[in-house]
Amino acid sequence: MNATTTTADPARRRSNATYRWIRQLHLWIGAWGALAAIIYGFSGLVMNNRFGDSAWPQGDSAETGRIELQIPAEARTSPEELSLWLRETQNLDAQVIRKGAPGGKEGKEGKARDAKQAPKWSLSGGTASASWSLEYSPGKDTAELKRSSHTLLAAINRLHKGVGGGWAWTLLADSFAIGMLLLGLSGIWMWARGRTPREMVLSVFGLSLAILAAVVVPALL
Repeated sequence: MNATTTTADPARRRSNATYRWIRQLHLWIGAWGALAAIIYGFSGLVMNNRFGDSAWPQGDSAETGRIELQIPAEARTSPEELSLWLRETQNLDAQVIRKGAPGGKEGKEGKARDAKQAPKWSLSGGTASASWSLEYSPGKDTAELKRSSHTLLAAINRLHKGVGGGWAWTLLADSFAIGMLLLGLSGIWMWARGRTPREMVLSVFGLSLAILAAVVVPALL
């Protein structure tokens, strides 16, 4: 019996040390991502209730100006060249570049457009509170630049969607996302410690898993 106890003691100490280490990691991650959890939780709750008769306010966005830009020939060759020209001459850094679908759809008069018509280019950028967008039709020598402003709530929602924060916000948001993953995994590990599979199934974790499956699975089918 003494031999069994002696053998079990190191294993128990290792288990306790692992638990303390993971618990401390859980606390550190929680402290790092606490503010992010509040911001993401609040903005997610707001956006999740943006439809219906009792929709929650989503903040306001207003157009602040339009200007027509003369596009030089060298900037008309590709969306990337146009983006480079905007950065160098207008101090506008395009964060999103889209090349729309080609023509061929019905116009307002019901006449089919030329199927060989080049797709429009859409470029946009700015910050969470002040944005700009530009749409260019290949072949033309001008493009219209539109600027918009966003209230605080609208700006927070834009950041939640990864819009307008720049590379620094992207890195920070990635760290928060990784932190949430580790927070969940470490929380499950600590909750499962010392519990049998049956106790896990009959616990609040099992209830949460069952409700999640009941809601998510039908939505994915």
